[in-house]
Amino acid sequence: MNAVLSALAQPQAMDVGTRILFFADAASVHTRRWVAAVADRGGEAVVITRQPGEVPGAKEVICIAPGADKLSWFQALPEVRRVAREVAARFQPTLVHGHYVTSYGLWAAACGLPCPKVLTAWGSDILVTPRESRLMRLVVAWSLRRADLITADSMDMIDEIARYHPQAPCHQILWGADTDLFTPVAVERRAPGFDVVSLRSWEPNYNIDVIVEAFADFVQQRPQADARLHLLGGGSLQDALEQQVKQLGLVDVVRFHGRVNDRAMVEAIQRSSVSVSVPTSDATSVSVLESMACGLPIVASDLPANRQWVDERGGCIVPVRDVQALSQALQHLHDHPQQAACMGPHNRDRIERDASRRGQMDAMWRLYQKLLHPCVPRIQRKRSVSG
Repeated sequence: MNAVLSALAQPQAMDVGTRILFFADAASVHTRRWVAAVADRGGEAVVITRQPGEVPGAKEVICIAPGADKLSWFQALPEVRRVAREVAARFQPTLVHGHYVTSYGLWAAACGLPCPKVLTAWGSDILVTPRESRLMRLVVAWSLRRADLITADSMDMIDEIARYHPQAPCHQILWGADTDLFTPVAVERRAPGFDVVSLRSWEPNYNIDVIVEAFADFVQQRPQADARLHLLGGGSLQDALEQQVKQLGLVDVVRFHGRVNDRAMVEAIQRSSVSVSVPTSDATSVSVLESMACGLPIVASDLPANRQWVDERGGCIVPVRDVQALSQALQHLHDHPQQAACMGPHNRDRIERDASRRGQMDAMWRLYQKLLHPCVPRIQRKRSVSG
């Protein structure tokens, strides 16, 4: 009996903590949220990044090879290995985790440390960049095949990753929505009229120009709607979009909010009647999940990741860059307020069930622990049977 008890206790005795060396963009809110989730669960983190930034919860943030060109990702590999060795000497990571397969994932896979490696795909690193050149396809394949665990936030990405035949298991882990912060409000607390909100960056992939043009058509078709368009996100196309708004005579009804904090984002969503996200390419969109968590109907472009979340009970799917289809979707939601009102609770329930950030990070923590202690589930099953 003592021998059995000793064997059962062995994994706990071997647990020396979860210390993760992240290769990730310190300027990204996704990196900050992920590291914070690790810290909240008792783990420790160090971040090696190309973009400087403060990461709450990280013991250290190390910036190497700042810049943006693709070639320097490869040129930096000797420095990456040197810095990784230095970090390992003082931090002793138990895991390495690279975020974004074609850049930080490459660094994580090539860092030279002997601990298990996790890679997380973000979207275009799997769905777009590998199609641009044979070199990038080789980089993706090489990196994925050196991972011990792979995660992605949409099933179409997982299907695409499978084409590279990695040896590691691949799991869907979402960025998720903070269901304590992103919450619905009573209808009477929303803005009067028909407010439309877009949370996507003002970059070519996100088709903000299409949203503006479709909104102009909507205003023309429904002049009584008292409609306003709120553009959050910011980006390189700001000047072009402001010029477009002037040309279409929408200056009084389109507001450029730019980049805002979570609280301001929540307020913008809660005051709106519908949230629009119509990119050309995308994985699961956090902004879509957050809008659903706030109980809004969604109008989204016809992409596999969007179809995974937006059904006819929760919104409308429209073809990519189809101005008329987007305008007609807005008209439909405006003209059928009772149907639109039913979409909100449906979307909120879906997020609480399948996409809360807390639940997703709990699932990720379990994957970390399984990778660190692969024998624990087997021992626990033996304990259950013997009991």
